[in-house]
Amino acid sequence: MPIWLKAGWVFFVLAVFWVLEGNYSLIKFRYKKWKHAKTNIALLFFVMVINAVFGVITLLVVEYGSIKNLGLLYIIDFPVWVELLFSILVLDLIAQYGVHYLLHKVKWMWRLHIVHHSDKHVDASTGTRHHPFDFVLRETFALVAVFIMGMPLSFYLFYRILSVLFTYFTHANISLPLAVDKGLSYLIVTPNMHKFHHHFELPWTDSNYGNMFSIWDRMFGTFIYEDVSKIEYGLDISNHTNDESLATQLRIPFNKKVVSK
Repeated sequence: MPIWLKAGWVFFVLAVFWVLEGNYSLIKFRYKKWKHAKTNIALLFFVMVINAVFGVITLLVVEYGSIKNLGLLYIIDFPVWVELLFSILVLDLIAQYGVHYLLHKVKWMWRLHIVHHSDKHVDASTGTRHHPFDFVLRETFALVAVFIMGMPLSFYLFYRILSVLFTYFTHANISLPLAVDKGLSYLIVTPNMHKFHHHFELPWTDSNYGNMFSIWDRMFGTFIYEDVSKIEYGLDISNHTNDESLATQLRIPFNKKVVSK
């Protein structure tokens, strides 16, 4: 997929949820929305560059796997739709839930991930608020999943399209009817469900790691769904930092004044 088409999809989905959260807000923020988004969009630039580099690497891995017939999909023989669903589930488990869990549990990885949690006004733009080194780890895990599965590039592309959609959907400051949000959360990650993950303190911070499917959180005991009105954004160990300063955010992993849990 050309880089301009990737960027177009990202900004289209971001724009849709940007508009929706302006009319159906979960929390009425008193902030300058564009100023807040500036840092997150700047971090998105790094994300897009890293994604482009890994796109080339992924293409090489897929081609190598097809030549050598490496991967689970070369062993099993199921209908295409089953293989596609299986590939998406494995990608979601390894490249989303798995790496996200480690980002919270491994100390040096957590320091990278603090940047994502330092946002005190979680909205759609927070979806791609990642330190560059954080995103490199995510892309590396995705590459591992592609190699394990031996999936065609079309499967991976479809996964990325869905992943972008869910990233902005779950971070968007939108309010779905409680019954709808809670009902959907039995299968997929919903806006309310993911907001608990952005609560400023434990234990909620270490829960709801999923990106698309909520089944992993339910399966591994990391799922919670409480009273959404109790959520406070930010992070208790880094709330003294300027969450709207790009330079400050890029330095957080190396700033000894920012403590780790």
